[in-house]
Amino acid sequence: MYRLLRLCLLASAMAISAVHAQESTPWHDPSRHSVQFVTVEEGVRLEVLDWGGTGRPVVLLAGSGNTAHIFDDFAEKLSGACCHVYGITRRGFGASTHPDSGYDQQRLADDVLQVLNALKLIAPVVAGHSMSGEELTTLGDEHSDRLAGLVYLDAADDPTDFPGSSPAYLALFNKLPAGARNHLEPDAADLRSFQAFHDFKVRQNRFAYPEAELRNDFDRNPDGSVGTYKTSNSVHNAIGKGALPRDYSRIRVPILAFFHSPSGNHPYQPKDAQERAAIEEFTAATEVYVNRYKKNLLKANGGVRIVDLPHSDHYVFLSNEADVLREIHVFLTGLQ
Repeated sequence: MYRLLRLCLLASAMAISAVHAQESTPWHDPSRHSVQFVTVEEGVRLEVLDWGGTGRPVVLLAGSGNTAHIFDDFAEKLSGACCHVYGITRRGFGASTHPDSGYDQQRLADDVLQVLNALKLIAPVVAGHSMSGEELTTLGDEHSDRLAGLVYLDAADDPTDFPGSSPAYLALFNKLPAGARNHLEPDAADLRSFQAFHDFKVRQNRFAYPEAELRNDFDRNPDGSVGTYKTSNSVHNAIGKGALPRDYSRIRVPILAFFHSPSGNHPYQPKDAQERAAIEEFTAATEVYVNRYKKNLLKANGGVRIVDLPHSDHYVFLSNEADVLREIHVFLTGLQ
């Protein structure tokens, strides 16, 4: 799944409309976390999840479009293996405050720092997915002395070097067969309840997706059906406008960086040589960007380990959970 496709999926999610259904029994989040709210500036509180565990603190940051609940299943396994795990839902998403401003890269990174300080976390590792690479990079750039390490969960794309802004890249995308471009979309039956929507997401992604994440992303209609997406388009636009070019050169802590497969985990099989050639050409164009991201990342001064995950999804911690857990455990063990 490519960055361009992720944006398409996000736009599709925002457009989901309500349908009628009935939730038969009250739902309770099964994840074994506690929930607290930390004030990061006047009138703005962030949801912080705590899955417990012992050892070094690890703080998980979700990508744009998600909340900390995206880690509900993954974090429980991580906390049981090696560390004390927390998760932060950034402003504008889920149960955190949705202010009108404060979505530039510096402010979002400052929000994370405020949470680290409020929880009195000593030498934490901060791990982030997708666009949270912006917060990771700013924290590492400005506060390496406050951290023990950074983990990029397919989060090293440079938002100012975005393939979707290239007409040539978009032309290659449009040459792909329809089956490779289009993704399964929910119908009315899939939206009749959050359980049905969860089951749809499993079919769509081919890996488990926490139902709690869906419930924190979308409103619940009075009849129990899935309502509208909670985060406004203005928030996503502001995050995009506030993103900075990636500069890793002043980061002085070790980095572990996962990259998902440029060809993704899409099940589409080309029907002929022409379709195969179109897919290969698009994959090669994507690899040019990915290789550039990797080269830039290697400028960090604290040491960088890059892990490529073949046949993985952008959500590497869900599609390749065992691989990511193993690598993080090794990374934490090797920290001073």
